[in-house]
Amino acid sequence: MEDGYPDHMRKSIEKVEKTRSERVGKTFERMGAEESEEVLNRFHPDYREEGKKELVVGPSKGEKAPVELAQLLHSPSLIDPDEVDLSQIDHDVDILIIGGGGAGTVAALWAVKEGISPENILLATKLRHGDSNSMMAQGGIQAADKEIDSPIQHYLDAIGGGHFTNDEALLKALTEDAPKIMKWHEELGVMYDRDKDGDFVELPGGGTSRYRLHSAGDYTGMEIMRVLRDEFRNKDIPVLEFAPAVELLTDGNGEVTGALLMNLETNEYYVVRAKSTIMATGGFGRLHIQSYPTTNHYGATADGLVMGYRAGVPLRDMDSVQYHPTGAAHPDQVVGLLVTEKVRSLGAQPVNVDGEMFVNPLEPRDVEAAAIIRECYGREKGVTTPTGMKGVWLDSPLIDELEGEGTIEDRLPAMVRQYKRFGIDMTKDPILVFPTLHYQNGGLVINPDGSTPVKGLFASGEVSGGIHGKNRLMGNSLLDFNVFGRRAGMAAAKRAQKAGSPAKLSLEHIDKHTEDLEKAGIDTKDTSPRLLPEYRGKKVLERHLDISVTL
Repeated sequence: MEDGYPDHMRKSIEKVEKTRSERVGKTFERMGAEESEEVLNRFHPDYREEGKKELVVGPSKGEKAPVELAQLLHSPSLIDPDEVDLSQIDHDVDILIIGGGGAGTVAALWAVKEGISPENILLATKLRHGDSNSMMAQGGIQAADKEIDSPIQHYLDAIGGGHFTNDEALLKALTEDAPKIMKWHEELGVMYDRDKDGDFVELPGGGTSRYRLHSAGDYTGMEIMRVLRDEFRNKDIPVLEFAPAVELLTDGNGEVTGALLMNLETNEYYVVRAKSTIMATGGFGRLHIQSYPTTNHYGATADGLVMGYRAGVPLRDMDSVQYHPTGAAHPDQVVGLLVTEKVRSLGAQPVNVDGEMFVNPLEPRDVEAAAIIRECYGREKGVTTPTGMKGVWLDSPLIDELEGEGTIEDRLPAMVRQYKRFGIDMTKDPILVFPTLHYQNGGLVINPDGSTPVKGLFASGEVSGGIHGKNRLMGNSLLDFNVFGRRAGMAAAKRAQKAGSPAKLSLEHIDKHTEDLEKAGIDTKDTSPRLLPEYRGKKVLERHLDISVTL
């Protein structure tokens, strides 16, 4: 097999190998509150004020958001309301679900359980059903389902990890519902890792005090979505693929009455009238906040935030973005792709160019990421790749030394295959990592039942905010879309069962948004939502080379 590392990186690997025996079984002391705060303030991208902009229009006017998101929220609609005929209704349903990832799929299933006929539901998705961050999630799902654990302990871990900024009612719902979600998954046939006695194999995660991470190899999201999509299709719930929503429809008085979809192939519009609408469009990773590479799927361009915000839903915690500590930093073809936290949970240690440990492997994600950035750009102890990117080693061979030969191939099969494609055997050599844009911590304001402050509109999954506060712990995103997909689906169904058909379909809120932009003196050629990411031009194609500039 061709060696995937050039000579100068191979010399650093030799240092890692020399220190490995000293590090086996050793732990690096966790940072205290003072040191954590210092490293975050100095090195985490969230703390760069120039990376944020104050919103000047809309329900969260005066609050800050990433510059890239603010640009979309400060843009006019990509449609002209005068050119859209809303009198011809193409789909008249009880529930419209916008987004075909985990949250949307779960919401549909529980809406059926609540008594809505499948033919009265429509799931509309920008790409294919399942193209989502949910499918790409690797590490696992948290649930406190052992005697030595409890939802209360799970709650305490998550609120601490979120810097005590989480919405307490939402977090309570997340942690209390977790065991019942695991029971539901068992009934559906999700194949989680189990030991020889048939019990769940549970691992630790960054910022957790108990072993409660359930996984299926390193393709947990794919396994969950395999089962959920099968269940969805068995119920014959209608799906429109390649038909993203471009604007919500309202009754002119602030109540959502459906949405306007666009066929990506023909550019024709579909008018959908709905008694309840669920926003489940995911996050904004493909905006590449502060020019970082991302783990996110191709459609993650903040559509739901833009549409919900224009309809009157406030945003929260948009000043906080999660950068996963370990994104691939070499080879160039996989830069930004996720190196799951499970690698560290199994025993791999982050070490610098000299093979020295510099951070506990299981700090909360924001602290871990900031420590890696500090090592590369503050202490100049990073490893430089042939294209100029910097990173630190994740000493993966330690896993087999600690857990027994074959553990890596057994527990991390997808990662092993990914690296072998480029001549790197992670069972024998460490892998190079650097933080990558991973998760949208904030989002649309929701209540514990998934409802938003705007009547008729619900939200679940990454598009919503408040659950994770300023920082999400590992394994709580797969849990999030299951818990709040379920809650939103049930609440939307109950509303639809009581409501009559909406009397009016309007885009008047779009006209008001345009007027607000004009009053604020905003003149831009941009439009939103931005349905697909922008990848033209040298700067964009080489964005990961500019990371040092963002510090």
